[in-house]
Amino acid sequence: MELKGEQLIDAPRDVVWAAINNPDVLRASIPGCEELDGSVEEGFTAKVVIKIGPIKAKFSGAVKISDIEPPASYRLSGEGNGGVAGFAKGGADVTLAEEGTQTRLTYVCSSQIGGKLAQLGSRLIDSTARKLADQFFQNLAAQITSG
Repeated sequence: MELKGEQLIDAPRDVVWAAINNPDVLRASIPGCEELDGSVEEGFTAKVVIKIGPIKAKFSGAVKISDIEPPASYRLSGEGNGGVAGFAKGGADVTLAEEGTQTRLTYVCSSQIGGKLAQLGSRLIDSTARKLADQFFQNLAAQITSG
């Protein structure tokens, strides 16, 4: 599955860059995030609870950041295990572009899932993934503009 989107954030690019590298901001922005530890240099570990259709699963996973070009872009890659619910793995390219006093954050994600989650059907999974991505970026924008 591939997912693309963008969010216009009412803050300068260096402020947005600092936020997307801050574990506390990310933890508060990720829907269902219970734990997020680590650093950009060493990667992050996370525990996230997600509900997709009738399945609610707690995923434990790891995320690495690479291809870092401050303050313009980086690549995220990670995988998580949800026990009997299945697994998820994927990556995202994140780009920040200045637009006057604002920043346009653009992302392109790709992912794979397996286990019980894969049996739910691509429509349900795709719509849930889009909803979670939109929620994450709205939360991120709110964290940045309120802080």
